[in-house]
Amino acid sequence: MAFKFESLTVWKKGFQLANDIDLLTESFPKKEIFNLSSQIKRAADSIVLNIAEGSTGQTKPEFKRFLNISLRSAVEVVACLMMAKARAYITEIQYKNFL
Repeated sequence: MAFKFESLTVWKKGFQLANDIDLLTESFPKKEIFNLSSQIKRAADSIVLNIAEGSTGQTKPEFKRFLNISLRSAVEVVACLMMAKARAYITEIQYKNFL
């Protein structure tokens, strides 16, 4: 592995989540392409990107700051999933699986 973040379990899980979210949004209505679809995808991608950025050449406090940003992005994904469920874009089962 070329980069430190590639060995981090949290990064691997975040990477999988981002890819799964991307696939999930393909079933969202076209009217959401620039709204909820875009927002949830950017939030999921932000989780992975902040972990990667913070892990490389940063002090421990700085890495912790990036992890906190990633956590906030994860909470944003949860809020987007709640909206998707409320709008019937995803099922209760899909919601629970992602949660």
